[in-house]
Amino acid sequence: MSIATIEDGKIALIHYTLTNKGGDVLDSSQGHPPLPYLHGAGNIVPGLEAGLAGLEVGALKTVEVAPADGYGERVGPGAQEVSRDQFPEGADLQVGMGFQAEGGDGEMMMLYISKIEGEVVWVDINHPLAGETLIFEIEVAGVREATDEEVAHGHPHGIDGNEDHGHHHEHEHDENCNHDN
Repeated sequence: MSIATIEDGKIALIHYTLTNKGGDVLDSSQGHPPLPYLHGAGNIVPGLEAGLAGLEVGALKTVEVAPADGYGERVGPGAQEVSRDQFPEGADLQVGMGFQAEGGDGEMMMLYISKIEGEVVWVDINHPLAGETLIFEIEVAGVREATDEEVAHGHPHGIDGNEDHGHHHEHEHDENCNHDN
C-alpha cells in the first residue's frame, strides 16, 4: 500500500497554527476539524502550498512564508476613511473583514476593514497580513483523491468530499460558487 502524499489534484487535510515573526498566534485549527484544500488550485497562499508539496500523512513541518509568497507586500496609500453609511444598513462590520467594492474606474477590487471608529470605517486595499512573514506549524491529517466536481470547481467540498451543502452544481466553476469551507 502506498503512502498518500500531497500533490496537485489531491485534497490535503491540515491542522495548522499561524504565527507572525513575533510569535503572536494569528489563526489556528486547534479544536476544529482539519482544513481541507485542493493542492495546486491556489486555495491557500502560494508559499504554504509550495512548502506542503510532497508531504505524507502524519508529517509535521514548519513553513515560513515571506510576504511576497503570502499576502503580498503592503502597497498603496494605506487605510482610507469611509463613512459607515456607505455600507449596507445593519451590516456587522468587523476589523479584518474583506469585501468587494467598485473603484472609480468601475473595476471591482478587494478592500479590508482596518479600523472602526464610531461612524468612520477605515478601509485598505492591503490584506491585514500583507507585509507579514507568516509562520505555519503544520500537521498533515490526511490526503485523498479529489472528486471530479471538486477539480471542476477548484476547491474541496468538505473533508470527505461528500458533504451536501444543500445544493448541487450543474455549472462550470465561477467566482460565485459558494461553499462553507
